[in-house]
Amino acid sequence: MSKVLKNPLFWGAAILGLSIDRFTKDWVMEVFQIGESWHVWPGVFHFTFVVNSGAAFSLFHEQGEWLRWVSLLVSLVLFGMVVWGPQLSFGEQLGFGFIFSGALGNGIDRFASGKVIDFIDVRLIQFPIFNMADVFINIGVICLILSAFWTEGRSRSQKP
Repeated sequence: MSKVLKNPLFWGAAILGLSIDRFTKDWVMEVFQIGESWHVWPGVFHFTFVVNSGAAFSLFHEQGEWLRWVSLLVSLVLFGMVVWGPQLSFGEQLGFGFIFSGALGNGIDRFASGKVIDFIDVRLIQFPIFNMADVFINIGVICLILSAFWTEGRSRSQKP
């Protein structure tokens, strides 16, 4: 089996996540002006186009330059791990694939403009505005946590 194809769910999750991230960001840039907001559910859920030069929650907004290199490093490490590392479990493939898609999606923004395009605005809980790459990174982390518990539980139940 090809080294690249030994973890097919990784590539599926990565392509799905990156495609959705790019499509939604392209849509937002075409339809909205920066700062413009659409009320999907007034006071609860809006689409609000902002750009973020920092990390999640606008952390490090004054030092965003190095974040592009962090995105690139994370993407390269995950790529190398999947191509040259061992076959991953189902949950690991999905988790790392979604994290890869998020790191790559936000990395593309950072290298293109130095800023990340954010637009998902959950006002009910006054959460910082985010994007689909951020969603996929979180889904990936959840997949990895569930995979760790699932693997640990299975290995414990299989011991004599």
